[in-house]
Amino acid sequence: MAEATKKLIRLEIADGIAVVTNDRPEKHNAANDEMDRQLFDALEEIHARPDVRVVLWRGTGKSFSSGRDTSEIGVRSEDITNFEFVERGHRRTQLFFTLPAPMLVAMHGWVIGGSFERALLADMRIAAASTRMMLPEIKHGVIPDSGGTARLFQMAGHGLAADLALTCRVLDAEEALRHGIVSRVVPDEKLEEVAMEMCREIASHPPFAVKMFRRTLSRLAHPMVQRTMQEEAMGMTAIYETQDYREMKAARAEGRPPKYRGR
Repeated sequence: MAEATKKLIRLEIADGIAVVTNDRPEKHNAANDEMDRQLFDALEEIHARPDVRVVLWRGTGKSFSSGRDTSEIGVRSEDITNFEFVERGHRRTQLFFTLPAPMLVAMHGWVIGGSFERALLADMRIAAASTRMMLPEIKHGVIPDSGGTARLFQMAGHGLAADLALTCRVLDAEEALRHGIVSRVVPDEKLEEVAMEMCREIASHPPFAVKMFRRTLSRLAHPMVQRTMQEEAMGMTAIYETQDYREMKAARAEGRPPKYRGR
């Protein structure tokens, strides 16, 4: 089955719980344009469902998501500008902020790049003990551009956000717990069970009280993230036009070290 027609994101709704599942396990759930489209379509469907009390986002296979499919970075299947491409993605990313119910992300395996950033936009994250997180964008000649930098800044401060983005190092589950990036670390085999227990507990609470609490949180947290995304859109647009970005792409294609000039 061609990926253009294959379900890469599955949505199941029962008993007030909407379960969104990344389902591209053969690629460690690396996101391409079609997978992104299906994810945002699922979030839009959830917006139209008044019976949803909580959302669980998870992944099949060995990883929640290994981030962006690197073979597609900078690739355009349509005739739009880089700025229009980034801005369109940001418009749909706002769906995370306007969900009618809280979202819990159950992370396992690799959680990388844009997928890590989107997970940071959710209300809660729990991690299997084996979970590994990264922001490797700068290594690929671009920058984190899904609002995750601002959310990391809010959770763990300037130092950790700079460390993860500039060194592109791996963050394990226990360190993420210490910084408040995840609220719980559980044994790998218990991840699904604990996530569903949390969802059932939230779904049992008075929905209007849940909405009002999330409204309070959103007034505190979202404005900074949204302002940051505006800056990220400008930064990504500028990066795509630089000699350094073209040199990075050429060096990788030719199998040689890049020669950057800072322009």
